[in-house]
Amino acid sequence: MRAPQGVREGMREGMLWGTRRCRPRYTPVPRAKPAPQRNVISASMAGLHITDIEAAINWWRKRSPSPDGITACAEVRALAEVYALMVYYRESLCDEATLPAKPRAAWLAWYASTPDAPCIAICSTSQGDAECKGCGRTFEEVQHWTGMTPGAKRMVWRRISQQGTAWRFNRYAERARLADGAEPAAGAEPGPEPSPSPAAAP
Repeated sequence: MRAPQGVREGMREGMLWGTRRCRPRYTPVPRAKPAPQRNVISASMAGLHITDIEAAINWWRKRSPSPDGITACAEVRALAEVYALMVYYRESLCDEATLPAKPRAAWLAWYASTPDAPCIAICSTSQGDAECKGCGRTFEEVQHWTGMTPGAKRMVWRRISQQGTAWRFNRYAERARLADGAEPAAGAEPGPEPSPSPAAAP
């Protein structure tokens, strides 16, 4: 598999087929009045993980099945090209900002079908915690959530899911399922009622 000329040139500059090689990094979100900020993923550093690309491919395959078992829809083909090159170059992340238009549109359609915020209306950051016990996001991530890009949000989702320590993944797992739009599980208990918090996160 020989990469096109543009790809080879990009690789020499640390690029991956129109997608900048990036690693999870945390930088402040610019404000009109600068203030010390940490653990907020900026748009320029947001990367789409290969598992999200794969999830988007499978979502489109289910939404637009192949008519003959061979031909894939345009969205699957666009995403599959990104996925194949990520595998070939052993990259787990591709840069959200420079993702080509067609795979980006296909990925965003899948993203729109996923829950936006991990909030389960138990916001301990409003009570002074640096990290929310309910969803696992940091105070800065909760405050800036509505201004973060889809890729930045998915990076947060991936981190808190891997950690699995927030209440949405254990104590209030059923509550989280309902918050994410899922149907109640048969015979599932909703879990103890949380103490009311002064404010709920976005």
